[in-house]
Amino acid sequence: MKRKKVSTFAAVLGLAGVILAGCSASDEKATSENGAEIVKVALSDEVNPPFLSTNDKNSPIGYDIDYLEEVEKKLDGKYEFEYQFGEEESNLIGVSTNKFDFAINWFFKNPEREEKFLYGDPEYGYSMTALITRQDTDDIKTFEDLQGKKLAPMAPSGGLRTILNSYNENNPDKAVEIDTIESPSNADNLKGLAEGKYDAVFLNVSTFNAIQEELNLDIKVGGIVSKEPVFIVYNKKNEELQQAINEATKELKEDGTLSELAEKWFVVDFFQDLEFINQEQYKFDGK
Repeated sequence: MKRKKVSTFAAVLGLAGVILAGCSASDEKATSENGAEIVKVALSDEVNPPFLSTNDKNSPIGYDIDYLEEVEKKLDGKYEFEYQFGEEESNLIGVSTNKFDFAINWFFKNPEREEKFLYGDPEYGYSMTALITRQDTDDIKTFEDLQGKKLAPMAPSGGLRTILNSYNENNPDKAVEIDTIESPSNADNLKGLAEGKYDAVFLNVSTFNAIQEELNLDIKVGGIVSKEPVFIVYNKKNEELQQAINEATKELKEDGTLSELAEKWFVVDFFQDLEFINQEQYKFDGK
């Protein structure tokens, strides 16, 4: 998928009324007019709707932003978030050096990052993965259904490959055959699926929706096969901030706010279990 990249002209986006009191990571924390501590938040400039995109004013919108706005309300004026776009790896370096207080970009957990950063707890959402099939295909809903079928090629590494590799390791008698290419095109794979070259494509639901909106192919979500928790990552020194946002996130989960945001941006409540989500998957096809 070719994700929209934010203009560097609009790289820094602050809240109204914010007063910056310094420009280096070593300066004391800046405060707003209202006395709130400014929290520097890194956003990826390779935006990924509906988690994150920009409107016609280049302001960030999406599930991530709505979530952070609800968190701010829970923090009772103690913190205000200032957003800055940047490349993902640069953002993570910025978090590790305290240029940023945290980064949000639907991050999965992995051992390497857990050594460098604090993760939010609990997760603030999920990335749903699915098998995409042709409209006339009704027998491919799970990995087990791929026996004797042709799956579109995948990259040798990455989150999707990790999920499928884990399935194969745990189900050697029903392992999925995977063709590997270095940089597969999601759009080309979906076109190949529609043309009958493949029987299924394994993708994030949000990626599929974005491409399908442009291509309008005769394909559908055959079945949601996993939901992977996504997290905020913090500089390890920011335990107080992390704990405050953790508590706010727990409250937003418990009072149903995050479920409402999931339905707003993703059509279904991804905090429900996979059985429930698959019962609701018809919504992904706009029916």
